[in-house]
Amino acid sequence: MDITTQEGLLGPLLLARSAIDRSAMLRGDAEWLKRAWADGASRVVVVDDGQALIRWNGEQAALVLLPTAEAPEGERYLLGVDAEGVVYFAVSAPLAGVAHGGSSSRGVTPLTPSALRERQPVVAGLRQVGSLLGDLDAGLLVYAVALEAWHSSHEFCPRCGSRTEVRAGGHVRVCPNDGSQHFPRVDPAVIMLVHDEEDRCLLARGPQWPEGRLSVLAGFVEPGESLEHAVAREVVEEVGVHVTDPRYLGSQPWPFPRSLMLGFFARATSTEFVLDPEEIAEARWFSRAELLAALESGEVRLPSEVSIARRLIETWYGGRLTGDW
Repeated sequence: MDITTQEGLLGPLLLARSAIDRSAMLRGDAEWLKRAWADGASRVVVVDDGQALIRWNGEQAALVLLPTAEAPEGERYLLGVDAEGVVYFAVSAPLAGVAHGGSSSRGVTPLTPSALRERQPVVAGLRQVGSLLGDLDAGLLVYAVALEAWHSSHEFCPRCGSRTEVRAGGHVRVCPNDGSQHFPRVDPAVIMLVHDEEDRCLLARGPQWPEGRLSVLAGFVEPGESLEHAVAREVVEEVGVHVTDPRYLGSQPWPFPRSLMLGFFARATSTEFVLDPEEIAEARWFSRAELLAALESGEVRLPSEVSIARRLIETWYGGRLTGDW
């Protein structure tokens, strides 16, 4: 199976799509990189604080991809090569200096096709347009955003404090003073749908979220910890419920700024809540009928469809649901 099309038990996750070969073996070839950048067919996505320029192409949202000759100055990252041999780069630079203009739409509210048609091109991020992009563009933007976020917070050597230099097509930073190499960081996080013996699912709300905005539980994996242990620990810490039989279903990058979300189902062996008030404002058990009724009434809203949380809930439910945050 093509590595760009493999899917887990959750099916195709919107931010886990890709249609390029990452070409890792070419990253260290300075001459190849130089030729690829000079190639008129190569294309660049300009990324600025997790945002890019988006247009509506008549059928779906699309990245505004520039020829390398039109790309602004900035740190340059190799993203890969598609099936047609086109090479893609990302450049970290202010979008204000990019040709084509584009109105700003910074935030997290998803954009609709009609909004894109009316305002295009528009500056937007993955939370807003991830569900509207095709496989190629979604994969390119997730990759570019993740690399930009890492580079922006790792400019200096953690050993000696010297400013590091970008190498290997943006996949290594090297300290010119002590020679140490530093690679892009990914933070693993477990995200789990907990269900009980009555096949109800557990949804909860963080204290920073408004009333009605519910999701599944999640948390970062700690040093020296297995994924399965992290699932059980996070659930009991956040809501006081004990779980067993954690079952892995799939993963999705979440570059806000550098998480990898690892999705699980877990079966509850207790149902009484003891909430951690710093993490959880409320938690509830829902049958399928209760969740559907709460969504239809507007009492409950679910995470957007670009999130693995939404896919976990819909997988448990057995079909698509409406009612985004």
